[in-house]
Amino acid sequence: MSRKPAKTKGETTRSALMEAALKQVARGRSFEAMSLRKLTGSVGIVPTAFYRHFESMEALGLALVDDSLRTLRRIMRQAREGDLAEKQIIRASVNTYAEYVRANPLHFNFVLRERYGGVAPLRHAIRTGIQLFVSELATDLGRFPILNTWNAADLRMISALIVGAVMETTELLLEAPDNDSERFDEIVRTSEKQLRLVMLAAPQWRSGQHNPA
Repeated sequence: MSRKPAKTKGETTRSALMEAALKQVARGRSFEAMSLRKLTGSVGIVPTAFYRHFESMEALGLALVDDSLRTLRRIMRQAREGDLAEKQIIRASVNTYAEYVRANPLHFNFVLRERYGGVAPLRHAIRTGIQLFVSELATDLGRFPILNTWNAADLRMISALIVGAVMETTELLLEAPDNDSERFDEIVRTSEKQLRLVMLAAPQWRSGQHNPA
């Protein structure tokens, strides 16, 4: 089994800067208000050394968005592509997602805070990343027998509903105490029920037609 190559000093410093930025946001500081001097001081480098790793603070923020959303899409894709019966896919996807949020709270806290933050390029990058997530989910949902006759617009609509529910679940998971397994399980169960309700209602929808209220 091959080992991953050890990080260079530059890669280690870059990772340290990213983690330090995430921690500052988690402590309530907005990315827009973050001090370059304090950030670099927290990892033991001078401010000018920052530019060896990132062109600007904005570039750092975009790297954090990309890192958070890219990994999320990968693990959710793996959950959906597993060899599972359709009724098990929702449970597997919710469990996979919840465990990932619990293991990586800093990344999700950053995305949720900066989704409506004051740095426009970050807001745009997060919005674009979420829309990509919606598009990929719509493609996967189109393979389900109950949805394979739906048009693209309606598939994106139901995908957006699911992603919206997932974002709400994310906030609840982040707010739950780390050692409260009972609360964690409750959030996961509720999220699974919400997604099952959406899917149970799907067969009643006639894609491409005006449905009665």
